[in-house]
Amino acid sequence: MTLPAPHPQPARTVPHPARPAPAAPSRVHDDPAVRTLADLLHLVRAGAYGPDPARTRIALAFTTAQAVRHEGRARGYRNEVLSLRLGAAVGSCAVEPGALPPGALDECVGATVAELLDHPLTPVRIAALDAYLSHVRPHTPAHGARPHPLPAGDSLTRSRARARAVVDLLPDPAPGRPVLVVGVVNSLLERLRARGLAYLPCDLKGGTTEWGEPVHTGTAALLDRCGAVLASGMTLGNGTFQGLLDHAARTGKPLVMFAQTGSAVLPRFLGTGVTAVSAEPYPFFWLDGGPGVVHRYGDRA
Repeated sequence: MTLPAPHPQPARTVPHPARPAPAAPSRVHDDPAVRTLADLLHLVRAGAYGPDPARTRIALAFTTAQAVRHEGRARGYRNEVLSLRLGAAVGSCAVEPGALPPGALDECVGATVAELLDHPLTPVRIAALDAYLSHVRPHTPAHGARPHPLPAGDSLTRSRARARAVVDLLPDPAPGRPVLVVGVVNSLLERLRARGLAYLPCDLKGGTTEWGEPVHTGTAALLDRCGAVLASGMTLGNGTFQGLLDHAARTGKPLVMFAQTGSAVLPRFLGTGVTAVSAEPYPFFWLDGGPGVVHRYGDRA
């Protein structure tokens, strides 16, 4: 099937001087290079990042559910996130609302990280990996993170502020090549439009954007058309991250990740395909109206 051409975008409305493409970021600290999630899991199990995961136990498991429709927006959406606590760290993975089976939380509490890395449910494995890496590689300057403040305000104000923090990590793609956006968030699209950047919206849920643009449901036919990729950490949970990583590594296209899911996982791929990460561990920006922070990795952070 022939996919529609990207929706025409408005003229550039916010000055954004052209910048030379940054060099590929170096790995965070002295961590080993990882090119697949399987590589990372193997290294964690082997104790390459610190404490033996077979001797670290999850103390608390919980879910957070949200429904939102911002004032002035035509559509709303729902989120559900599984979170696991290890010491002071919380690891998270988004799930489809209602998808976690009964008893999933009970299976996590008191289990070792090693046990949960082999759990049959992908969200449990990702949340456990994120909790462990958040514990041993917290989002601090010593580990490559740069804090970026988010202001207090209503939900739309904070959503737009986060969108600026995320999108401004993205270098301009090659002229005439749109940004592939995997995981549609209207505030992110709004920021891309403000920068005068065309985009291809993609989300497994399909539908249309706030501006009536069709949302594609798969990336395979779109990767060769794009000049850069902006993707949600939810790709870790639905198994589509590796394809994006491989494409970016092969082509050198920028790959910027915005991560509530796997906020401590994705920085491990800097320099092997990932260009930058906006990491947002629990508690997420939508949980209250107070000031907050995201942690940005990469040359433009």
